[in-house]
Formats: sequence, structure tokens, C-alpha cells
Amino acid sequence: MKILFISLGCDKNTVDSEMMLGILSQHGYEITVSEDDADAAVINTCCFIGDAKQESIDNILQMTALKEKGKLKAVIVTGCLGERYSEDIHKEIPQVDAILGISGWDKIAECLDTVLKDNKKPVDAVGDISSKPLYGFDRLLTNGGHYAYLKIAEGCNKRCTYCVIPYVRGNYRSVPIDTLVDEAKKLAERGVKELILVAQETTLYGVDLYNEKSLPRLLKKLAAIEGIRWIRILYCYPEEITDELIKTIKEEPKVCHYLDIPIQHASDEILKRMARKTTRSEITERIKRLRKEIPDIAIRTTLITGFPGETIKDHKQMIEFVKDMRFDRLGVFTYSREEGTKAAEMKGQIPQFIKRRRRDRVMRLQQMIAWDKAKQTAGEVMDVMIEGKLVKEGVYVARTYKDAPNVDGEVFVECDRELMSGDFVKVKVTGSREYDLVGEVIE
Repeated sequence: MKILFISLGCDKNTVDSEMMLGILSQHGYEITVSEDDADAAVINTCCFIGDAKQESIDNILQMTALKEKGKLKAVIVTGCLGERYSEDIHKEIPQVDAILGISGWDKIAECLDTVLKDNKKPVDAVGDISSKPLYGFDRLLTNGGHYAYLKIAEGCNKRCTYCVIPYVRGNYRSVPIDTLVDEAKKLAERGVKELILVAQETTLYGVDLYNEKSLPRLLKKLAAIEGIRWIRILYCYPEEITDELIKTIKEEPKVCHYLDIPIQHASDEILKRMARKTTRSEITERIKRLRKEIPDIAIRTTLITGFPGETIKDHKQMIEFVKDMRFDRLGVFTYSREEGTKAAEMKGQIPQFIKRRRRDRVMRLQQMIAWDKAKQTAGEVMDVMIEGKLVKEGVYVARTYKDAPNVDGEVFVECDRELMSGDFVKVKVTGSREYDLVGEVIE
């Protein structure tokens, strides 16, 4: 039996997808990328914002249309959209055979067995979002094998007024350190050289299991694993970045001098309406502290434009903050009005065209900052990880420690000798192309 597997959404979802793929492979299912020879389809969905929700729905409809034509025997929905809207999906799209939620996707093989082999309707597995995080399954890596995401926790306790995650994935639950170390060792044995730590919030890791923030302790354990070269940390809330964490990043050679710090806004009024736990001055202090202790640190952040009640003054404060902070990497989202959240009921909802206009203004500013920072790297020598090769252009594609895969820039590398994905080489930067760098390998 061949399964077409569609993974949507964030890198946390990617980890779940890879574990499901591993379960299916161990149960004798073959994975295909072609809908023409698939017996069934699995869609691991996302519903974080409106666009992600629509993408998930579109994929479900596309697969159920194939089922109606007799090209597929089953369609299984997993992930966040399924968890949140299971009743609606069955009502509106009855062609869906079963829904496995956040804590039920480990039943994916028996679910497919039921519909494909026994010709029976499977039972949904949704609603248990307080259980321990699913972990420990052999993964089928989907990123080429030289880097992998390590999901260290599930859920979130923050309750930001715009976010549905706590209602979909539950409260914060950490994966035990020993489990994560075992997983990381297996990944290293398979050739993974970069671990990318992800969770809805990595900085609170361990508070539920060990009664203290334990990310520094985890980092030291992971850094001791042979074969791992880089450890990258994503999604660090600014108020939870401790001096101990800064010290660990500074002193552990394998931990990249890179942090993803989602701040969302720079206006104290909007931050308060968002129920964020920091003020503009506190965010500024954390960033300055990081840059003082780790001068070469690369800081990525994300912002939201058009939050309910955002005035021109609030938006200008965001613009000025971006000018002052000169972030190395920055992404901007327009506010998405999600049902069931407090922000969705707030007065002062802003038209979509204004949200987009404000987003575009911030991105134009960041583009100029990024171009300037790229130009300043000319002549620098740095270690890069090879990602692949552009055969027609005759150059390799690589990343520096400042660049997370799929969201940051790349380095286009000239080299006469053959290189493989996952190789580390020293490159001298010779130029830049907007967000990306150009360089040549030096011996």
C-alpha cells in the first residue's frame, strides 16, 4: 500500500510528520510523492493563522476529490486543524475517513489498516491535549538528513490574546532530557550535524518536569554528542532569556550564536493588548544584553502588523524600533483574526489593506537593513554548511550559523572540488545579493 503524505505548517509539525512517516514505514507502508499511484492520503494540517487554515482545507478538499473519483481509497486528517475542527470537518467533508489529533497521530498505521485492509471506518483520536508529548518513534527524515528539528516541548502556557495554540495543543509539556538526548544520538548516528531546537517556546523548557528552566542543562547534554556540529535555538520569548542561558550560548562552541526571539510589536500599548509579558524597554534591554555578551550573535524576530487598535503612532513606534535594533533577520505577519481568541472580539479591527500596507513598509525597511548588513560581511571568512548544488550555475548553496533553513538567507559558494550536503567548509565572502551572500571556498 502506498501513502501520499502532505505535511503543512511549522517545523513542530514537521517532527510529527517525520515520526508518522517512520511508523508507516515500519508497518510496511510505502511513501509516495505521486497522487497517481497512492492508495491513501494523509494530511498533517495547521490552523495557526487564516492562510494556514485555508491551505489545510484546500489540501483536504483536493484529496477527497481524488477519493470521490476512485483514485484514493482513504483520506486521513491529522494535526492542528483536525484537532480544532474535527466535528466541522466530518460534517462539511464527510469523505474524510478519520481524524487523528495532536495526541493521537501515533495510531496512524492502525487507522490506515482499518480502512484499507479491514474495510471499516476508523475511530477518531482527538481531544486528549493534556497527555504527555508523543515521542520516541524512529523518524523518516525529510530534510536531506544533515539537519533535523528536535521538538523539546508541546503546547504553551502564555495565552497571548491572538493565539489559538494553547487551545489546540494544550498547556506546556516538556519532553524529558534523557528522551531528547537518546533521540539526538540516533540522529547523529544517521549523519545529522545540526540540531534545531523547537517548541512553541523553547526558553521555558523543563519548568514542568524539573521545576526550573532547564534549557542550558539540555544544551550541554546535546553538545556532548559526537557528530553534532551546530545546535540552533528557535522561539525564545524575551522575558524568559536568563543570564544562565546567555552564558551557555556564549561558552558552548556547538551552540550557534543565533536566537529567534519573537517580540510581535514595539508599542507598549499593543504589547499589553496582546497580553505579552514584556515592554519595549525590557525587550531592548535583553537584546542589548545579548549583543554585549555575544557580540557576533544573529538575532531573528517576528512582528505583527494591524493588531486590533493599532494606531499610526503604534505603527511608527514599530518602525523606529526596527531602525534602532537593526535585526539580522526579521519576518512580518499581518494580524489574523482567529475565532475563540480574545483579540478576535476586540474593538478596533483593522482593514486588511492597512495591515498589508504596514507590513510592506516594515519589510522594505528591513530589506535595506539586511542588504547593508550583507554588504558589511565582504571579506569575512566563516564556516558554512553545504545544502546542495545548483548544477546549471555551477555553485553550491550553503548556510552560515546566522541562517536557519527555509527562513533565512543562503551563501552561494564557488568551489572546484566536489562537496556533499552536510559538509562544513570555510568560505571567504566576496559579495552579496540582497539577503544572500556570495563566497569562495578557501583551503
